Amino acid sequence: MTHSMKMQMPTLPFLKIHHVALFLALISTCLVTPSASLAQAEGLSEYKLANGMTLIVKPDHRAPTVAHMLWVGVGAMDEVDGTSGIAHALEHMMFKGTPTVPAGQFSRAVARLGGRENAFTTEDFTAFFQQIPADKLADVMALESDRFAHMQWPDAEFNKEIEVIKEERRMRTDDNPRAALHEVLNAQAFLASPYHRSVIGWMGDLDSMTADDARQFWQKWYAAHNAAVVIAGDVTPEQALALAKKYYEPIADHPLAVRKPRLEPEQKGMRRFEFKAPAEQAYVALAFKVPQLESLNAPLSKNAQDALALTVLSAVLDGYAGARLDKALTQGPQRLADSAGASNGMMGRGPQLFTLDAVPAAGQSVEAVIAALREQVKTVAEKGVSPSELNRVKTQWVASEVYKLDSVFNQAQELGTYWALGFPLDASPRLIAALKAITPEQVQSVAQRYFGDDGLTIGVLKPQPLDPNRPKRAVGEHRHD
Repeated sequence: MTHSMKMQMPTLPFLKIHHVALFLALISTCLVTPSASLAQAEGLSEYKLANGMTLIVKPDHRAPTVAHMLWVGVGAMDEVDGTSGIAHALEHMMFKGTPTVPAGQFSRAVARLGGRENAFTTEDFTAFFQQIPADKLADVMALESDRFAHMQWPDAEFNKEIEVIKEERRMRTDDNPRAALHEVLNAQAFLASPYHRSVIGWMGDLDSMTADDARQFWQKWYAAHNAAVVIAGDVTPEQALALAKKYYEPIADHPLAVRKPRLEPEQKGMRRFEFKAPAEQAYVALAFKVPQLESLNAPLSKNAQDALALTVLSAVLDGYAGARLDKALTQGPQRLADSAGASNGMMGRGPQLFTLDAVPAAGQSVEAVIAALREQVKTVAEKGVSPSELNRVKTQWVASEVYKLDSVFNQAQELGTYWALGFPLDASPRLIAALKAITPEQVQSVAQRYFGDDGLTIGVLKPQPLDPNRPKRAVGEHRHD
């Protein structure tokens, strides 16, 4: 299982592709105008089962394999103070048994079917997946529907697993200075928004978490109408619907708790903190408050256009080898940084951050690196970007869409993410069409408006001496054995 500090959309990162000319022609052919029938034209089918659960099917018959995912519309942002990490803890416990499948047997059953499986939790949602031979789809649907509806395990199983989760926190966060800094960065940047909390949970909350906390969270949020089954691969919509009616439709639904808005107040001044941790190099991250993409309905709102333009700006700065940050900060004998990057959250159920980060080169100060990062945005604000530069990053977005189709798992993950965030199934071509409309003037405008001091939070990692006697932990994907 995995958890994410901030999960990115699977198809949105700009690939660092150097054969740009190969994809230039795709701009005119792939940038299409969305229509009501576009999802059907792409082979997509969406159904609503009688209990309110959603079924999404994307046939792909190139290989006899299927990706099956169950998405639940609940994540770390739905937790309350004192139980941070409960969404992720419940994800672990979903592998710990039902009245008919004992603890540990779920993963073994999928392996016997010739498949692989895992799960992940983010601020916005939780997802479980299996990739299996196409003729085993019914078997995994029986297993997944069973644990969604009938999760059951003794307190002792939870007490054992919470220690596993604590160790996961130590490996992924406490012993990873940059990950730990970003955890504090979110906590500093967001005051009222539930994005303030860590996905994996604060250690104090994990120490006091109980088995009943997990059971109550499951009862509260794992409702049929708050879930979607997404299937991509060698299956027909008719087959998938028949299986979903057999295995998922009998699950009883129940109301969800009312979600109260927890709006982030306007930030009115720069925030800055220092984070001390054993590390070999300093590190700095700058997080700017920016709007999220809330809708793709035409005409796009001003916030939606800004969110897209900010994503393009991040690609202009760090979307390919030799992009602006790479050239300005990391090249030459007098380079300021060993690495530098930019990213824009763009999508999510809550407010987003545009992040600049860098590792200062030997002999270079943190202040010089901060100034250089901000100078690159200022240059765009003052001088703009060229049409050819903008065309290059748009082309790479199209390229990422082309490469996405090689994986049925990526297709299912993309569709599930769109569902969980409230976007239509044809969000991908809608996004590409919206991207085509972004102008150099819009990119320059967002560079001018969102990068002042008032919405900025800066985190600085101050390296402390390494303990030579402390064993290094191997960070890997956790398995549900």
